[in-house]
Amino acid sequence: MSATDEIYEKYLQKAIVEINDLAHEVAQAGGGTRVPVVGSGHPLADVMLLKFKPQPAEVQEGVAFYGRAGQAILKSLQRLHVDPMSVYGTNCLKFTDGDEGESRPFLTRELHIVQPKLIVAMGESVVEFLNAIEFPLADTVEYKPGELQRFTATVQVLVVPDIDSSLDEAPAKTQFWNAFKPLGQWWAELPPY
Repeated sequence: MSATDEIYEKYLQKAIVEINDLAHEVAQAGGGTRVPVVGSGHPLADVMLLKFKPQPAEVQEGVAFYGRAGQAILKSLQRLHVDPMSVYGTNCLKFTDGDEGESRPFLTRELHIVQPKLIVAMGESVVEFLNAIEFPLADTVEYKPGELQRFTATVQVLVVPDIDSSLDEAPAKTQFWNAFKPLGQWWAELPPY
């Protein structure tokens, strides 16, 4: 094992511990009466998928992107030849009845832990939420679907329509897909480790 591999393994182990600690804190915030929905995927993912709030299937399983949206995203990632094992998905709100003030610190910590190179912001509410967390040294993101934007010196944002509201009608699916497609080109140009 090379020194680079060893360093990566140490970062990965640290990220796993931190993500698990965060999930525990989110559960504690629920006070035992609210079901938390935690992020899922690789804890050091290159791509972070970000939805606004959990849907019923996600609440039932306690995991972000479980159900229809997750299946649609998985198919889209496969079409774009993006490795789903290099993706992490989460919601801005960690509870269906969660409020933004309670959830902002959780997302800020998730961003610090995962350190994605690209955030896929799904919907206008997500863009507003992302701007409201006032991430250090971050630029303001605009709701411009399909356009890559600078977020920080090391992170870009790809804005797309809300996946949950895009699944029922063909025109909405097409709008989502057209905005999501630049992820494939971005991924193809990502330098190897």
